[in-house]
Amino acid sequence: MTIGIARTSHIEYFVTDLEAARHFYVDTVGFQLTAVDGERLYLRGLEDRVHHNLVLRKSTHAGVSHVAFRVMGPEDLAELETLCQKWGVWHQRCHTGEELGIGASLRMQDPFGFPVEFFYETETVPWLLQDFQRYHGAAVMRLDHVNYVTPRIQECTQWYQEQFGFKLSEYTVSVEDGQDRLWGAWMRRKQSSHDLAISNGAGPRFHHASFIAESQASLLRIADILAATDGVHHIERGPGRHGTTNAFFLYLRDPDGNRIELFTGDYLTAEPDWQPVRWDLNDPRRATFWGADAPRRWFDEAMSAYHWQSGNAMEVAQPTLPDRPSSVH
Repeated sequence: MTIGIARTSHIEYFVTDLEAARHFYVDTVGFQLTAVDGERLYLRGLEDRVHHNLVLRKSTHAGVSHVAFRVMGPEDLAELETLCQKWGVWHQRCHTGEELGIGASLRMQDPFGFPVEFFYETETVPWLLQDFQRYHGAAVMRLDHVNYVTPRIQECTQWYQEQFGFKLSEYTVSVEDGQDRLWGAWMRRKQSSHDLAISNGAGPRFHHASFIAESQASLLRIADILAATDGVHHIERGPGRHGTTNAFFLYLRDPDGNRIELFTGDYLTAEPDWQPVRWDLNDPRRATFWGADAPRRWFDEAMSAYHWQSGNAMEVAQPTLPDRPSSVH
């Protein structure tokens, strides 16, 4: 039996200055502020009917507290607790109210070191889709996916497929001695290109969280806004179009260096016989369809993952496969 995952629902970032983070995410990029709770800001998109898709938590450091998946029903939490005992991983049941806007949850450190949370019940909030007076910046609509970085990519990809029913949409291989070695996987639960991407590299770390922007034009607009307000240093990569997923993208770094992707224009994967798309790691159209290389730091730098219980950053292991295309030195 696999756990019924509906989609990737939210992510929590550590930030050192809540006011600076609010100015960046809400005033500039275009998130909507749902609530303020002590040391946290709860943000959502214009399309969201759930309480939040991004939490910004005051801390002494940057990085990722956890990523959360919404399950299909409360019975999945009970089943998941039994499985956590079987897997021998750290886990904890949390009661309603421990995180604003969601009900009872189960927190787990997965076998690869990633802090994840599962929940079903959530507070419904007003739909802002047609409140066009609120559209500004990139007009963020919703969370689309998160990207893990791990040296155990083959195991991690297989585990999320077998235990949580993720389906493979696209994948990248490094050809070693004439054989394909998995380098990147794009996997889905909802009917778009992906909810979870897993990349080969030093980890466990988080590469980015990706949020749907209203349009390609809105990505250009936010790039112009940042450039016009002395914020061009927040732009790390793009605008451009990915070969994988076909989506238009823009990568930004927040005031603490946390990375987000603004993303729009991928595709539907509703066909039951969908065949995954294979990419060679050294195909220049893979990462950027127009052929431009990603900057080196886009490969080298990622966000620390933290342990639920200790609060310490997870120890990072190095990959055995090449961690970037041969064209990036």
